[in-house]
Amino acid sequence: MTYILMAGGPIQQVPLVDKIIKEYPDAHWIGVDRGVFILLKHGIEPEHAFGDFDSLTKEERDWIDKTGIKLNVFPCEKDETDMEIALKWTLKQHPSQVILFGGTGGRLDHLFMNAQLILQGLQQKIPVYIQDRWNKLTIWNPGTYTIETSNYPYVSLIPHSSEVKGLMLEGFRYPLVNASIKQGSSQCVSNEIIANQGTITFSEGRLYVFQTMDEITDK
Repeated sequence: MTYILMAGGPIQQVPLVDKIIKEYPDAHWIGVDRGVFILLKHGIEPEHAFGDFDSLTKEERDWIDKTGIKLNVFPCEKDETDMEIALKWTLKQHPSQVILFGGTGGRLDHLFMNAQLILQGLQQKIPVYIQDRWNKLTIWNPGTYTIETSNYPYVSLIPHSSEVKGLMLEGFRYPLVNASIKQGSSQCVSNEIIANQGTITFSEGRLYVFQTMDEITDK
């Protein structure tokens, strides 16, 4: 089961909803704060809704209330963000994967925190991704992984730990054999898959894995 968490980040960063539905046709939709308004405006009624809803105008909140959807409302002053509350609940549902939309753009502190939240999925062995119109981000523990050729032409690997060891890249324009990269290095930014798939193996550390494209305008 795929769960989609729609937050209230800049709508310009979010893929067209029709494209999301096509990519994840059987997904369960969860609204996070202003993301509830975004979903309802696109004709999608979220199964659950979490947030303090302080980012909504009075008119938007009144409109949501008239739809009759049940909101799980939390105080504005709390120890967790709305996204963390929603993600923790979602992980308890034992999904096959979780996709976070509306979590990029706008405030950098929100983006960096959302990127850290991915760790909660890693700890439970549930893949969690942050996705927008041009990027898809996750984090990996040591192991061997494959990435299929896709609409994302670039793959960037950025250490989350102080060092990543035993890194091997096959099927890439810039292959590596038993390499080590330290946190702060840009060595593995903007690589490209040149085969049907790329294989990534590493033995120590943690990696942020970015699949990206140059900014384009949806038509």
